[in-house]
Amino acid sequence: MLPVAFFQRPDPLQIARELLGKHLCTRVDGILTAGRIVETEAYRHEGDHSLTLHVQRKRLQAQGLHVPGGHAYIYTVYNRHALFNIATNDAAHPDAVLIRAIEPIVGIEEMLRRRGLAQPGRALTAGPGVLSQALGITPALSGELVTGPHIWFEDHGETVAVAEIIASARVGLAYAGAEAAGLPWRFRLADSKWTSPAK
Repeated sequence: MLPVAFFQRPDPLQIARELLGKHLCTRVDGILTAGRIVETEAYRHEGDHSLTLHVQRKRLQAQGLHVPGGHAYIYTVYNRHALFNIATNDAAHPDAVLIRAIEPIVGIEEMLRRRGLAQPGRALTAGPGVLSQALGITPALSGELVTGPHIWFEDHGETVAVAEIIASARVGLAYAGAEAAGLPWRFRLADSKWTSPAK
């Protein structure tokens, strides 16, 4: 299991890259589900207008970012999609990493049931909203430590080389201006068919 210290380091970009290949696990209603992380995004309190705007727009909710790294930060967009982030760094520096996509591995039948799908495929967990739905992650878990019992990360010994990672602009940030929208802080495994469809 990844310790809290993993998330309390000062560079969210490093954390976002190093989460690729790790396993995200949940136990919700007693049911275990898990998948290999194939896509993340980093958000940093310095030089990232998208995070500044987010903190301003969701002032009360965004207090969940002013905590020591290693706590779940989950908020809803379009009144339906729960986005699972991990607060990183420390309480004075509201950085975060968003988990965008996983390769489903454990509890696939339960993921299909939660998603209302008949067959596993990219639509099951490729995107932050559907990923949370498949894993049973809801805003009720916001503020919990990501070291269990409901959410945790595991290192299965996979080493991801720099050449295997695609860095590109993050998704859906046009509102934050060209500079923030263009930051190459979205990280994907180049050979994965499970990454989200957004380019």
